[in-house]
Amino acid sequence: MRLRLPEERPTEPPTGYKIARLALSHGGARAGFTGVSPGAALPYGALDTAHCVYGRRHKAPHRRCDCGFHCVHERAAAEAFLCTGEHRGAALLEVTVLGAYIRFERGFRYARQRVRAVTVRPCGCGARAAVLADAGWGKPGWRVVEGACAACVGKRVSLRLTEFARFAGEGLTVGAARPDTVPGSPAEAMGVPELVAEAALLQARLDVFQGELARLSEDEKG
Repeated sequence: MRLRLPEERPTEPPTGYKIARLALSHGGARAGFTGVSPGAALPYGALDTAHCVYGRRHKAPHRRCDCGFHCVHERAAAEAFLCTGEHRGAALLEVTVLGAYIRFERGFRYARQRVRAVTVRPCGCGARAAVLADAGWGKPGWRVVEGACAACVGKRVSLRLTEFARFAGEGLTVGAARPDTVPGSPAEAMGVPELVAEAALLQARLDVFQGELARLSEDEKG
């Protein structure tokens, strides 16, 4: 007797969240995404269909395989993945789950998806991202880009966030996260006690500076 999974027929496609690296084609005319799972070797577009990364002929998602796109139900759960060191340069994606899918406790594994919105993390210096700049690595035919501020981009290949959205198509919107809203950022981690301590330290340094300035002024007069 075969065990059949319960079938869902939602009135609207489900929404999910995931993280991915942003990528720009070698010619600079296309924008896409590369995942952080075993399927990361296959860049995908804003609207795309999943294929089995193991070369099997079945359609994704297959019950006896882990192929297909993956996402989680909650935005906060996807943001938590951005705290790890290897994922600090990734972006947060809001996606529409299309086609057949398998529901799990925390998310979906599914056949097709549309990336609706992208949130770019702040620059490595902590400032809000103004552009997407070459990250220094990529895939064959694709270079990975990540958020950078105007002061840190330098001479690297870069493009505006709106340009990435235009190259990706499908009505995609791309925005930059405020540093104080990114999980684990210094601005978010500091509460009232930490801010009071920081202010006291700055005041102490100012008192020392003023004392040294007064001593130098007295020496000059003498």
